[in-house]
Amino acid sequence: MKAYKYLFLLFVSLGIVSCSDLEEDPVGLLASPDDFFQTTDNIQTAVNGSLTHAINEKFWGRKLSVALMLRSDMVDLASNETRRVENNELTTLANNGMISEFWLKTYQGIAAANQAIKGAESVNVPAEAKNPVTAQAYFARAFYYFHLVRQFGDIPYISEALTPDNTAQMGTIGKTSAEQVYENIIADLQFAKTWLPNTQASRAIPSKAAASSYLALVYLTMAGTNDTANFQKAFDEAQDVILNKGVYNLDLDPDFQNLFNADVIDSSIEPIFALDYNNFEAPDNAYDQIAPMTGIRGDDRNSGGGWSVAVPSLEVYTTWNAQDYRRAVSLDDGASINGNLELYTNFTVSGHQFAKNRPYIAKYTRFPGAFARGNARATSHNYSMMRYAEVLLIAAEAAVEINEPEFARTYLNEVRSRARMGGTTLSSGVEVTVTGSAEPADHTGTVTANDVLEERRLELAFEGKRWYDIVRRQLGATAFGASGLEGVKPDFSPNDYLMPLPADELARNPNLLPNNPGY
Repeated sequence: MKAYKYLFLLFVSLGIVSCSDLEEDPVGLLASPDDFFQTTDNIQTAVNGSLTHAINEKFWGRKLSVALMLRSDMVDLASNETRRVENNELTTLANNGMISEFWLKTYQGIAAANQAIKGAESVNVPAEAKNPVTAQAYFARAFYYFHLVRQFGDIPYISEALTPDNTAQMGTIGKTSAEQVYENIIADLQFAKTWLPNTQASRAIPSKAAASSYLALVYLTMAGTNDTANFQKAFDEAQDVILNKGVYNLDLDPDFQNLFNADVIDSSIEPIFALDYNNFEAPDNAYDQIAPMTGIRGDDRNSGGGWSVAVPSLEVYTTWNAQDYRRAVSLDDGASINGNLELYTNFTVSGHQFAKNRPYIAKYTRFPGAFARGNARATSHNYSMMRYAEVLLIAAEAAVEINEPEFARTYLNEVRSRARMGGTTLSSGVEVTVTGSAEPADHTGTVTANDVLEERRLELAFEGKRWYDIVRRQLGATAFGASGLEGVKPDFSPNDYLMPLPADELARNPNLLPNNPGY
């Protein structure tokens, strides 16, 4: 699957270059949607163009993923670059460059999805032939808007394809309420679930299971802390995936490390939807830099080591049960620096000002596969946006809230059981086998929402999930208080649950004013 494939889709100033597991053919310059969209293959090309925008340094390759890490209580900042400081300290300004870049890249993905949906209308084949392809575009549009609405609340909602006639009009659109955006996301995902096949050739291509799993997460997010009706919907959707895991070819991978090993992840049946990077640095920053951003300064691995930017606080490591195999996989507590084996207590031996004596994130630096640039940039990683373990935890959390304690306990313990199985990983740069342990033990009492949220924190650590959990459960006062993993963040207020709309966007379109409260 790791072949180099390219897409050149140029239409209405939307330039797209692909380097993913998606199948594309060069199509050159498109005169108009009506001229281009003649077959289902044309729809597929446009869909692949939409998803390609997510495989970019300005989206998951660095800007969005690292912002989500820093805003959480699991990752601290070791460097001093202003826009990262603002995200880490929750003092983000509207002119923050990280926000403006992933805002634009997200809307480019949406625009390409809209183009595919509109273009499909011109393809004269039965619905049974084209809807399974068009459904991928509906999924992509929902995927992008789900990120935007959780970050910004009320946002411009654009569902029309850009044309020379309406491009100027799009620049004057106002904000759509978050409630309406969620309704639109649900409608798109329901269409996708209806028409997508049960399985696809790659987990980078949306399937029925991906649509259903995202519906479950959308309902869980909308439920907040006390919306029983949406908790019930979340449970029903998640259980639908669980009960049909055989049909969807899903299950927990027996070795947790496999999920973060670029050399074996294609064979795992745990990912449900992934963003697949393929060891290629395409134009327009279409590659990833998460490994160096989270890597150890002076580390002898990966042709130059890491940059010591996003580094967990020491408490993330010391409060994590040492017998939990996920800690060994998720964190590096040793490394080879200048040819010498060093424990985390001496990582500053590298001499760099940003080096920290604490364990670093290991999920993206140990097994990046082939990479195109030093420091493990442009890796071969598949980043799981949704995987089966999360579906189990969605079902468990929703089950708590709808008073289904047996389901909550069963699904929570299934995830814990895998964590006890152990496996093969790297410790201080040396391959070791971690044998099974008694921890984390099965939960035998009443499962609470906090139990499930804590399990999500560990299971999904550093995967861009924790900030969204803090927001939807309104956990900021605790997470960023004196007992928090990073200590007190004195600038936190409930206004920080939403990011500011980008200042340059507001300047271009005053119809988006006022900005979110507090900005």
